Amino acid sequence: MPEGPSVRQFHERCCRLLGALVLRAAGGTRQLSVQRLEGRQLQQCQVHGKCLYLGFGDVRGVDTGCPGNSSGGGGAGAGAEGGTARDPRLWLRFHFGLFGSVRCDELARAKRPNKRGDWADPVPRLLLHFPGERLLAFYSCRLCECGSPRPDPSTDILEPRFNMDQALLALQAARPISYILLDQRHFSGLGNIIKNEALYLCGIHPWCLGSQLGADTQRQLLRRLLHFTHDWLDRKRRRQRLQHLIYQRARCPRGHTVQRAQLGPPGGLSRPTWWCPVCQPLVPAPLG
Repeated sequence: MPEGPSVRQFHERCCRLLGALVLRAAGGTRQLSVQRLEGRQLQQCQVHGKCLYLGFGDVRGVDTGCPGNSSGGGGAGAGAEGGTARDPRLWLRFHFGLFGSVRCDELARAKRPNKRGDWADPVPRLLLHFPGERLLAFYSCRLCECGSPRPDPSTDILEPRFNMDQALLALQAARPISYILLDQRHFSGLGNIIKNEALYLCGIHPWCLGSQLGADTQRQLLRRLLHFTHDWLDRKRRRQRLQHLIYQRARCPRGHTVQRAQLGPPGGLSRPTWWCPVCQPLVPAPLG
């Protein structure tokens, strides 16, 4: 599943087209009449955790052949040259599920034949064409109309305004730490890869209760989470692959056999979890 660093990268790709006019819209989504986007300007692009938000507005007197419309503006809310942009009237919210992605100025190509043996290219869920033969293609995502986003930067692990004290308080809950970390109310953008890697780096068993961790261990875990997440985003920007230590590994870096299980809260989503029983021993909960 695309986690915070990946969605930040999707956001940066969309920002390249800020201020540009949608000439044509297509795609396989049934959640939106894509033609409604045609003739609208991409005016805002926001990201919060694992969600991406695009704001489209009406523009008066725009010359669609204007060079300023072919490349888009700079920051959020950039307007098109030659026209007067109003506040976005149509907002879309994107969630990228397990395999979603965004491509700018290119389309995804088939890497292997499908079940029918055809080498058919993936069909974008939404495809937006802009002046200058530029495009944005959204794959394997859920999208819907929404109101103007009101994100909370204090819970986003990639935001400078992430609230450390609030996060430490969340870590003190008497719940398995692997459940706590995936709670997007407190750790927006944190996903399964970050969870597995950070717990291994800190030597914490995924079944360990947050309330069992000492204050120093909680601070260490939080520092590891943030460092790992920002380093991952930096690697993506430099087009470097992330080397997993425990995630989807048969053995840990010290050569121990890794265990795997589907873990998740009752009635909630279970996620595959990897841990080393030697490097991450389970500490029994104290008798109450």
